[in-house]
Amino acid sequence: MKIAFVGKGGSGKTTLSSLFIRHLAAARIPVIAVDADINQHLGAALGLDEAEAAALPAMGAHLPLIKDYLRGANPRIPSADSMIKTTPPGEGSRLLRVGEDNVVYETCARAVELDDTRVRLMATGPFTESDLGVACYHSKVGAVELCLNHLVDGREEYVVVDMTAGSDSFASGMFTRFDMTFLVAEPTRKGIAVYRQYKEYARDFGVPLKVVGNKVQGPDDLAFLRAEAGDDLLVTVGHSDWVRAMEKGRPTLFAYLEEANRRALETLHDTADAAYERRDWERYTRQMVHFHLKNAESWGNAKTGVDLAAQVDPAFVLFEGAATPQPA
Repeated sequence: MKIAFVGKGGSGKTTLSSLFIRHLAAARIPVIAVDADINQHLGAALGLDEAEAAALPAMGAHLPLIKDYLRGANPRIPSADSMIKTTPPGEGSRLLRVGEDNVVYETCARAVELDDTRVRLMATGPFTESDLGVACYHSKVGAVELCLNHLVDGREEYVVVDMTAGSDSFASGMFTRFDMTFLVAEPTRKGIAVYRQYKEYARDFGVPLKVVGNKVQGPDDLAFLRAEAGDDLLVTVGHSDWVRAMEKGRPTLFAYLEEANRRALETLHDTADAAYERRDWERYTRQMVHFHLKNAESWGNAKTGVDLAAQVDPAFVLFEGAATPQPA
């Protein structure tokens, strides 16, 4: 299951995504955590110290390796140089699975210990000095989009992505890659404005969206969110002494998280799990191709010097049981 956490900057989306990751890990569910926000904070929210978080490998820096692995023996993709962030898989492509070992995970993922279990953490990587003034944010997250395009995942395995703040996600097709999107909103006009913008953009693509109210301090905050988000409001989260201790570098066992907040995470889990029954791999593949052709026409063909529409395999549909060739 592919889950996104979105929201305006400061809404608490990274904190909520890290708590959801911990909840899944505590339930012994395989999970890959992905920090797709250029302001890299998910590692710290999962308990890494500053040095450990800074040492995470940047997916964007390993894009040639990722491309070369994923293209496999696909005859429509003659070289990694001809792949862009939206390139869809086809016959002969290598696909990714949550629980497997492969060169992409070996290079780009690191194990993070959470109490008595662990998760894999991947990160786009921050802007470097050489990027300043010349690089686009989406040149970094393209590696995440490419991996999601080639991912086949089942019900009891999760990829949880902490997305960039605000509506920047809509500058690519990555927002359509998820079974469920949780929008973290504070009970403020700015928080609701991001929700309305996201809902408007997502409507035409059938993106499942639920609102998680954060920093809710009383009945008035709850009433405000209910009035503005309606049935999209799934659950609310209030103050957490457990989270505050974690942010101070004084973590305790996840089992000590407040009962109300644990129930909120269970609601998120139940909602994400229920989305499995609504999976539509044909639509998923069709949307993938749609955004690839848009990017090809807009900039991809000119950048690569090839007709990227030729990469589309019209007979291929990504699905959970799809086979993938293994490296020699």
